[in-house]
Amino acid sequence: MNFLAHIYLSGDNDLLKIGNFMADGIHGKAPKSFPEDVQKGIILHRFIDTYTDAHPVFRQSTKRLHPFYHHYSGVIIDIFYDHFLAKNWSNYHNEHLYNYTQQFYKLLEDNYTILTERTKGMMPYMIKQDWLGSYATTEGIAEILKQMDRRTKNKSGMTNAVNELLEFYDDFEKEFTLFFKDLQTFVKEKTPTL
Repeated sequence: MNFLAHIYLSGDNDLLKIGNFMADGIHGKAPKSFPEDVQKGIILHRFIDTYTDAHPVFRQSTKRLHPFYHHYSGVIIDIFYDHFLAKNWSNYHNEHLYNYTQQFYKLLEDNYTILTERTKGMMPYMIKQDWLGSYATTEGIAEILKQMDRRTKNKSGMTNAVNELLEFYDDFEKEFTLFFKDLQTFVKEKTPTL
């Protein structure tokens, strides 16, 4: 799953959200210098990623992309699935997506001192371009994929993946809905044990 899903799956715990959001850039054990709930967020993020990668529905989605994008297929599906979460946000949360994302950006600003350097470096772009809110449209996803492709020095071809998103849109959306239901159940059971 990508940023929006990781934040959403952290529930109402702000520090858990921050840890879950920052976790990709943290290798090895969660540093003890972080508050306990941030550490738990990092652990939760890793559980989510492991569960996602092994889930048959997620794998079905990646298989559709594999001939074109090879090992980048999983990253692309993470982004596609965040699109469907954002697009169907009112099915998952009572608060409007815009308000939710703005509150998260403020949460990062209010907790700036505990963020990783990588997160601090990314924040200005993320907030200015409203990455989380932009997931709701296919145009926003196209822009995110373009940025991701640039990070791979255009080797991944991810810029083109919006074509597959549009071509197989209904299939991907159905797969996301099935998968996300399972993932929510998994996280609900896992979170109290962190």
